[in-house]
Amino acid sequence: MTASASAMRRALRRARDAVTLNQDEIEVLLAARGEDLQDLVRSAGRVRDAGLAAEGREGVVTYSRKVFIPLTRLCRDKCHYCTFATSPAKLREAGHGLYLEPDEVLAIARQGAELGCKEALFTLGDRPEDRWPQARQWLDERGYDSTLAYVRAMSIRVLEETGLLPHLNPGVMSWEEMSRLKPVAPSMGMMLETSSRRLYTEKGEAHYGSPDKDPEVRLQVITEAGRLNIPFTTGLLVGIGETTAERAQTILDLRKLSKAYGHVQEVIVQNFRAKPDTAMRAAPDAEFEEFLATIATTRVVLGPSARIQAPPNLVSTEECLSLLAAGVDDWGGVSPLTPDHVNPERPWPHLDTLAAITSEGGFTLTERLTAHPKYLLAPAAWIDPRLAPHVRALMDPETGLADQGAKPVGLPWQEPDQEWESSGRTDLHAGIDESGRNTEHRSDMNQAFGDWETVREAARSLAAVGDTGSSPLRGDHQRLDVDLLAALQQAERDPKALTDEQCLALATADGPGLEALASIADDLRREAVGDEVTYIVNRNINFTNVCYTGCRFCAFAQRKGDADAFTLSLDEVADRAWEAHVLGATEVCMQGGIDPELPASGYLDLVKAVKAKVPSMHVHAYSPMEIVNGATRAGVSLREWLVSLKEAGLGTIPGTAAEILDDEVRWVLTKGKLPTKTWIDVVTTAHEVGIRSSSTMMYGHVDAPRHWVSHLRVLQQIQDRTGGFTEFVPLPFVHQSAPLYLAGAARPGPTKRDNRAVHALARVMLHGRIDNIQVSWVKLGLAGSQAMLQGGANDLGGTLMEETISRMAGSEHGSAKTVAELRAIAEGIGRPVRQRGTLYEHRQAPLAPLV
Repeated sequence: MTASASAMRRALRRARDAVTLNQDEIEVLLAARGEDLQDLVRSAGRVRDAGLAAEGREGVVTYSRKVFIPLTRLCRDKCHYCTFATSPAKLREAGHGLYLEPDEVLAIARQGAELGCKEALFTLGDRPEDRWPQARQWLDERGYDSTLAYVRAMSIRVLEETGLLPHLNPGVMSWEEMSRLKPVAPSMGMMLETSSRRLYTEKGEAHYGSPDKDPEVRLQVITEAGRLNIPFTTGLLVGIGETTAERAQTILDLRKLSKAYGHVQEVIVQNFRAKPDTAMRAAPDAEFEEFLATIATTRVVLGPSARIQAPPNLVSTEECLSLLAAGVDDWGGVSPLTPDHVNPERPWPHLDTLAAITSEGGFTLTERLTAHPKYLLAPAAWIDPRLAPHVRALMDPETGLADQGAKPVGLPWQEPDQEWESSGRTDLHAGIDESGRNTEHRSDMNQAFGDWETVREAARSLAAVGDTGSSPLRGDHQRLDVDLLAALQQAERDPKALTDEQCLALATADGPGLEALASIADDLRREAVGDEVTYIVNRNINFTNVCYTGCRFCAFAQRKGDADAFTLSLDEVADRAWEAHVLGATEVCMQGGIDPELPASGYLDLVKAVKAKVPSMHVHAYSPMEIVNGATRAGVSLREWLVSLKEAGLGTIPGTAAEILDDEVRWVLTKGKLPTKTWIDVVTTAHEVGIRSSSTMMYGHVDAPRHWVSHLRVLQQIQDRTGGFTEFVPLPFVHQSAPLYLAGAARPGPTKRDNRAVHALARVMLHGRIDNIQVSWVKLGLAGSQAMLQGGANDLGGTLMEETISRMAGSEHGSAKTVAELRAIAEGIGRPVRQRGTLYEHRQAPLAPLV
């Protein structure tokens, strides 16, 4: 037997055994033909059947009854096989507009609803306004700043006036853009097509000249959709010039993303068909056995939980039966009204015909909605609350499939704001044991945090990279390394001139080097702010811990309905602000979970409630993540939302949700939080509209000193531009109850060396930019706080009165301090102490210690 035959036999056996396949084995299976292919097909069929049985719908193959809404056929890409994209001139010659007008969109949707459709598939080209000035003019004249803004507006019109559920295929999108679109569509999609960069970079290949077909960009879009918990359709295109190895890599990439986030609701395997009047008109169609082997291999690789789709209009009736045998369990969207605008020469089979074919293959054809059942049956994690009524109106509540008797009817998209009501526990220490550890983790762990094996792998990858630069100590631990000595000398002369390499040397200092760094930092502190240690009398108000973001370090967040979930009413929040005022507080700091059911005006209402009760109270509230959530729910820009908050009485914002401003680290720490770019946009915009902020960094988890340096560089750049930061707050990672630590993916917090190095490094790198370096006494305790005050820090933060987040994570240093206790921290090291305001203005200390 030849080596290739031996490899095929081994790969087929492993496919039969349903074990995880590597790239070499996948390549072998993709080459299966004849009897080998039939063996592979049988294995794929068994995998599919097991998956359907596990979901309780054995023998059911699905489809979605939809209308296609080709919002625009303009595109900035030049794919060599595409007949959908065209030019403004050709549209005018044919008597068509550049975009469908709103009345045209609604006419198509209404006709579809009358024919029993439940989905409106918006299909369009990528960002045509970037290529065609006419498209930009069309949008400007109608008040839309982008094609995606028009997509959003038309989705809302379709929901409100027809009841059809939008499925959006607008191409490449950013995290921010998908965040804006998630509230108007239960599902989205974008074909990966191929992971081959060669087809993108080499002249004459299928994707050359198409900026949105860079596979790295497309993989990033699919990743961002996972982080946002968007049910997402993707897939591969077979026969556009990719090699077998490139096709295998595409399948592996889809497996990796599906496993990591669980959001890939279906994978389309589509065969290339050459079309006239395209650059690839002479290219051969994908050979059917090659196509069949790709479907069967994809099924085996992605496993039983995957839904594998193939378009029934691109093959014959007999070939449809072969696709079913090879593991297909979904026919995708089938329209009784509109053609397949991407393949107009291939009409859809009549639904009765498709049902008969499916039955002949041994299955029952059943209608589904835009998103597959497992996402609709757990809506809180996946579906925006504003879409819930639209989905419920069309869904069978038992199966999550389409209700066959339901007819789409327009419903309001923006539900009336709910009343603020207290819910759950208002004792914020409930569920916390004597050690400070949270005893009740959220009930939706897997949906919230994603695949832990993937997270651990990413954490190991970060650790493996390590730090560049030389070791701070060599040989004799009393002798400073020459690079560190040079860095220390530069820090004394001119901290602003430090290079990244010198900053890294400082960040990794230990022994005598660390002592020297702390001494320099203390001198710089004295130069910047003197010897006074400051503090503020304030109260933390965590108004809800209901959150669906998925921060893997957080033991605070709960799902609505969990035993420890709570939401404070507006009156309760206002009363706590009043209690704080009576005790001498000048500030309340309000932060909460990202609750998708928070009333659209909720953040404004909270600020107004506090200011109405205590007009003099400074409201320091809302992390950048909360700001994004509020703007998205209100349907306005970040700038508009921040101005509204300021007008309501918001004074400053906390620069939390920063963690580490490096996306490699952020995506290990969190599943759904905002990317670095968005954090920067929020904070910078806040500063520009006159709202100052603190800045933070959480360290000691999966990070390394190089990340501290890059994080502080980002803060330097923002401060140089806006001058809006009031302070920097290093936040040691509290590991005890953190899911990330309990899953074995993070360190048990920073070492004492790390704490001293971070605070001293911050003072040095931020000198002349941010004067105030704050100590988190909640996380460091008395002795730790005193050590930091002797190594560059000058501020103790606030009395807090209550601090739930760190305590639920396992902090052992309490959740409140009296003024006397805070003053004692500073006085214990012989330093003067004074009370300050939020902006570090002088405040009169209370006459009596707070209790």
